[in-house]
Amino acid sequence: MKIQKPLLMLLNSLLAIAPGNLGAQTETTASAEPEEVLRAVSVVPHERQVAWQRLEFIAFIHFGVNTFTDREWGTGKEDPKIFNPSRLDCRQWAKTCRAAGMKQIILTAKHHDGFCLWPSRFTEHSVKNSPWRSGHGDVVSELAAACRDAHLKLGIYLSPADLNAIERGVYGSKKPAQKQVIPSPRPGWQPQSPERFEGVWDEYNTYFMNQLFELLTEYGEISEVWFDGANPKPGTGQTYAYQDWYALIRKLQPKAVIFGKGPDVRWIGNEAGGSRREEWSVVPIPVPPEQYTWPDMTDADLGSRARLKNAKNLVWYPAETDVSIRPGWFYHAREDGQVKSLEHLLDMYYRSVGGNSVFLLNVPPDRRGLLHENDTHRLAELGAVLSSTFTDNLTRGATAKASRERVGKPEFAGAKSVDGDRETCWTTEDGVTRAEIEYTIPRPRSFNVAMIQEQIRLGQRIESCAVDAWVAGAWKELATATTVGAKRLLRFDPVEASKVRLRITASRASPAIAEFGLFNAPLILAPPVVQRNREGLVTVTAKPGVEIHYTLDGAAPNIQSKLYEKPFALPKGGVLRVLASAAKGVFFVGTNSETRCEFGLAKTKWKIVSADSEETRAGNHAATQAIDGDPRTSWTTQTRPTSPGFPHELVIDLGETVEMAGFLYLPRQDRGAAGLVSQCEFYASADGQSWGAPVARGDFGNLVNNPIAQKVSLAKSISGRFVRFVALASADGKPAAGAAEIDVIPARP
Repeated sequence: MKIQKPLLMLLNSLLAIAPGNLGAQTETTASAEPEEVLRAVSVVPHERQVAWQRLEFIAFIHFGVNTFTDREWGTGKEDPKIFNPSRLDCRQWAKTCRAAGMKQIILTAKHHDGFCLWPSRFTEHSVKNSPWRSGHGDVVSELAAACRDAHLKLGIYLSPADLNAIERGVYGSKKPAQKQVIPSPRPGWQPQSPERFEGVWDEYNTYFMNQLFELLTEYGEISEVWFDGANPKPGTGQTYAYQDWYALIRKLQPKAVIFGKGPDVRWIGNEAGGSRREEWSVVPIPVPPEQYTWPDMTDADLGSRARLKNAKNLVWYPAETDVSIRPGWFYHAREDGQVKSLEHLLDMYYRSVGGNSVFLLNVPPDRRGLLHENDTHRLAELGAVLSSTFTDNLTRGATAKASRERVGKPEFAGAKSVDGDRETCWTTEDGVTRAEIEYTIPRPRSFNVAMIQEQIRLGQRIESCAVDAWVAGAWKELATATTVGAKRLLRFDPVEASKVRLRITASRASPAIAEFGLFNAPLILAPPVVQRNREGLVTVTAKPGVEIHYTLDGAAPNIQSKLYEKPFALPKGGVLRVLASAAKGVFFVGTNSETRCEFGLAKTKWKIVSADSEETRAGNHAATQAIDGDPRTSWTTQTRPTSPGFPHELVIDLGETVEMAGFLYLPRQDRGAAGLVSQCEFYASADGQSWGAPVARGDFGNLVNNPIAQKVSLAKSISGRFVRFVALASADGKPAAGAAEIDVIPARP
């Protein structure tokens, strides 16, 4: 991408200025900034990072053998013959993503199970040994073609962890490393690229780099390579030749950013669409980039002045926010009614795209090989709202009056912040770190969203800012923000005005604003909020102007379903589906919005009989909190260094004999805390003394980043009064166990 000459000249001039001249300053008084702050300002993105940041909203496609086994993490032992989508249509994927406003699709070409969605020459565990397309199919090829037709970028997810390679003895092999040439020769194969890579690698790194070579040379331009840090089976001793992987990617696809365990893009730190109050793209690392093993950066503070103070190395390392449109990452039919609401998706969009991040939204194809109708409908709604909101920028044609500008440099005047050109910018004189700019639009307009974009080619500078509107003869503050970076979106109550002011209240150097915008977002129909207490009383709430209808038999609710008027008792549990719709005379954007909840038995009579331990220090994680009906509280075993490890157990008296059909385990909801159980057993007893064999076993994947409720069904119902929950292992490898809630699903007549 070509940088305009004036901007390039400004970049060069700013980087050439002596550190003392870039000090913090009020509009009239200068003071020297610490050296580490000046160094941070001088760190700028590579062109591939700029191009990636401008994608803003991209798609994730999780598809593979897990789609057909109904799992989140596979085992590596799956028979390739189970992969057989009946109507796979990558053009439907691309069309749906394009309509939603997405600009790239990343495909799980190989997940942790090791199954390859392309006919790799280096393994038999791939689509070539499946019945799909009679063994001649290639999902990567079909998606690449669909992306080209839809003008979408293509990204590739290739899991470093590979359970099938473990099963074959390739991953964690004790064989000594040998001199290798990538690509390794295969009969009848003439590689499309003439590039060759020589080195000394072990068996798995050779295998992995051959797969990278295939993917990066046979499917056209690849814009992002995604390395997941998760490993379902650690401890094999396998290490990764990351630096050699990076070198191969840089040579074969120089425009591609490397995500996660790589030097270009980092993980936001959660899989819930969360974001930081301050999202700095410049972060410190302890060693030079070429020596660094990139970790997951999950701290709330990554780039503040305090973190910069003793930094030895600074890098431009922006964040990507990944989340799924459903509770799980792979398709599960039971989640068809749990597609995230339009309001929820919009909230995540504003916090990610509008919080100096790129929004990566997962949409998993079903067993047909299609994106499910519920998902495509929701994405169409999302795309329509984003288009209607951001198509009309009210500052187009506005006049701009800045308190400070670069003297004699009209190419950096205030008007450049509303000219619709991301390559221009308004900036102040060197050292002026507090300034304001007033915008006047031709006539009063109503708006509820403001957009601020820094010229990130000049680094990230703004530490705090505010937006005001001229209302009733005075300035009214609408919203404030900390960092800006590539884009900050601020939402506030609707206001009508013709004059708006942007105030830069703190900056690490002279601010450089590429664009400022005002928009009017429509009112969105939000899903109802459902709560049930320990006694089984259900309460449903929604916004004013919303009617609530519900069903208790699992059927989809409509406006003819029972009308919610007051709290009601649901002591025996069941599937509650609640629909929010606009009341007569009220207009919302979005179709009727549904909430689905599955409840177990009410816990009115429940008591804790015993727990092998409980953490009753700070936080009071007593065993009773696993049955209090409040998902915000939790039981946790002791976390002292001397505390015993697994197994841990909790025994519950249900207060009466019941017929059980299954159990629900809700992990702790306070992210980052210990006690997430990945493997467990459930026992049932009539007297609390005789237990026999376990009646059910739970094996849960990916709880650390996606701590959703886990359902464990029984092959046939069983009668009992006492339940024993035995935790066998944790998702984070720590010795503690815990639960936000444990529920019993009663057998239905």
